[in-house]
Amino acid sequence: MLGSIYNTYNSTSVTDFVLTGLAIQADLQMIVFSSILLLYIVTLAANLSIMIIPVFSATLHIPMYFFLYNLAFLDICYSSVVVPKMLGDLMSQKKMISFGGCLLQVHFFHFLGSTEVILFSVMSYDRFVAIAHQLRYSTIMSYNVCFGLTSCSWVIGFSHALLHTIMTARLPFCGPNIVKHFFCDVKPLLNLACTDVSLNFKLLARVTGTLGTTTLLLTILSYIFISKYLVKIKTLKGRKRALSTCSGHFTVVTLQYGTAIFTYMRPSTKDSLDQDRSAAIMFSVITPALNPIIYTLRNTDIKDAFKKLLKKIELSK
Repeated sequence: MLGSIYNTYNSTSVTDFVLTGLAIQADLQMIVFSSILLLYIVTLAANLSIMIIPVFSATLHIPMYFFLYNLAFLDICYSSVVVPKMLGDLMSQKKMISFGGCLLQVHFFHFLGSTEVILFSVMSYDRFVAIAHQLRYSTIMSYNVCFGLTSCSWVIGFSHALLHTIMTARLPFCGPNIVKHFFCDVKPLLNLACTDVSLNFKLLARVTGTLGTTTLLLTILSYIFISKYLVKIKTLKGRKRALSTCSGHFTVVTLQYGTAIFTYMRPSTKDSLDQDRSAAIMFSVITPALNPIIYTLRNTDIKDAFKKLLKKIELSK
């Protein structure tokens, strides 16, 4: 599909791009490589655990863990769009990527990223229903509702990314072909186009900005209502349990939105592109590794389910 978009719209003379990668000293290259590789392994292992544990625990067959399953899958894919190529480039002199490969990175990075922020809003609504309507929780958040909300998140995320991909693919690129980033993102690519890209930047600010702002406001609104119901919980144990299911989500939301707003809501300048690279390390390398850890730190249900799974494995040996 992306290839047909490219053939239809693009009259570029550039067939490959050169990624500048991470600006690090040669003597630190192996340390950085090892650190990023370790974080990527943690991302894969921790998120796979989040996906596998609920499958073997009947107590975790509730909407919260259905959404958490989707989030873990998103984090694995999201990180995999960027990190393997980054690791390869760290050990290579030629940091090349084809035009089609570059468009694929743009598309899937924004597809998975925007789907994730929409899912954050869905998860905050799920937490509100779980706390405010405990007796009707399973009725309100039925399988059809959960599946519908999750499907909408994926469809909206895909449509949002496709808009930016098409608008970028139709631009002519005459050179230079040096992308000042360690992966293909929209803003660095737009700066290389040999035509007026004001419409593209407006779309990036308004469409992406509207999506980010709307989902953030919905998330904040859910937590405002949650806080009102938390006050009504009389027992300390009940309040702590409710907080434990919300605190992890709130922390993850803060990390993700903070870096996303910092990157895409500011005007593009030479200095801002350098800052964008630093922010991109946070939401493509660090945050996907932290998300499952943050969710499990105060989640006794997952901890108990994990211990039971380990016991079953030991007994089966």
